[in-house]
Amino acid sequence: MGKHEVGTPKYIANKIKAKGLQKLRWFCQMCQKQCRDENGFKCHTTSESHHRQLLLFADNAHKYIDQFSNEFCQQFLELLSRQFGTKRVPANRVYQEYIADREHVHMNATMWLTLTGFVKWLGRSGKCVVDETEKGWFITYIDRDPEAVAYLEKQAKKEKMDRNEEERMMAFIEKQVESGRQNAPDESSDEPTPLIRTEDEPLVLNMKLKPKVLPASLVKLGISGKKKQSLKEEPITELECESSSRKSSQSVKRERSNSLESIDANESESSSSRSLKSSKRKSSHSEEPSSKKREKEAKGWLRRGLVVKIVTRRLGEKYYKAKGVISELVDESFFVGKVKLKSPEEVEGHVVKIDQEHLETVIPAIGREVIILKGKDAGEIVTIRKVRIEDFCVDVEFKKGEILKRVPYEEICKFSE
Repeated sequence: MGKHEVGTPKYIANKIKAKGLQKLRWFCQMCQKQCRDENGFKCHTTSESHHRQLLLFADNAHKYIDQFSNEFCQQFLELLSRQFGTKRVPANRVYQEYIADREHVHMNATMWLTLTGFVKWLGRSGKCVVDETEKGWFITYIDRDPEAVAYLEKQAKKEKMDRNEEERMMAFIEKQVESGRQNAPDESSDEPTPLIRTEDEPLVLNMKLKPKVLPASLVKLGISGKKKQSLKEEPITELECESSSRKSSQSVKRERSNSLESIDANESESSSSRSLKSSKRKSSHSEEPSSKKREKEAKGWLRRGLVVKIVTRRLGEKYYKAKGVISELVDESFFVGKVKLKSPEEVEGHVVKIDQEHLETVIPAIGREVIILKGKDAGEIVTIRKVRIEDFCVDVEFKKGEILKRVPYEEICKFSE
């Protein structure tokens, strides 16, 4: 019986039946012929074209089996790497995705009889990591691409550095908490107690308020008209009433002694003027070093050539923890500068304008040279001799041979020559 014409209902029905996956045992890989039932497969095996293909297969059977096996393995691993990457996935799920393609190489034409045998072979050959669980076999693809391997190593190194920094910070915080607990006073006596009273007992609040007393400086220097009015408007306390009564009783005595006090006043004014002049001289001398100190504190620690690290996420995740060299200072106070980034590779060459609050000094290895940023030795180039990780400081050696111990991280920095 010939084939049905295109477009007829029988032709469309046959196409619908042939669409999608069919049973594996009724597929002939040599002829690439898929049969829908046992009768059709039997008819195909008795056909002349099938016998010609079998004769070709009999001449060199290993060649065809190896070819089909290599194609099956390459397509399977390509699908695994492209769709699942290096994730751990069930082997049967990957196989179902693979056979969804109708033109795939069928497993009955390869050297493996079952999917379990193929998965075990992947584990022995080192192409995948294989493990068996109660839910079946799981595989993890091993990416041996040099670029991928280098990227994974770089990511692992970066994660390790971040983890070490976090661990050091947590250890430092725990140390501070323990020292705070040891130095904290005993607060057992200050514990709150519940309010206990009877029903008939009245509730009395004993608020011990201190009386308002006029400062001695205002009494000596005198008060302006507005200040006198504001003080008169304030309520008079018991202390002020007592003092006013005393003043009235002693007013007579004071009038008698005014004549004697006026003579002593001239002498006291001359002595007070001398003391004021001497105090002004002392204050002028004391203000000179304090002004210089303020000028030093008003300047930042940024310098050209320093190697710094960005510690803010406001510029984006790709700039977080990036390192670079300060190429230019924006302002004269050394607070803002332009940083030319050196690492990582994705931001290499970028120039970022940033404040010193979002930067961190870089500490090189032992034996390298650094520059001192703060203190009396600012600008000196020294050599690192010891790193105290727990205390967040280092020991440095000057060129003269003198060793300075416990210099904080933020007071030294690596520089580019």
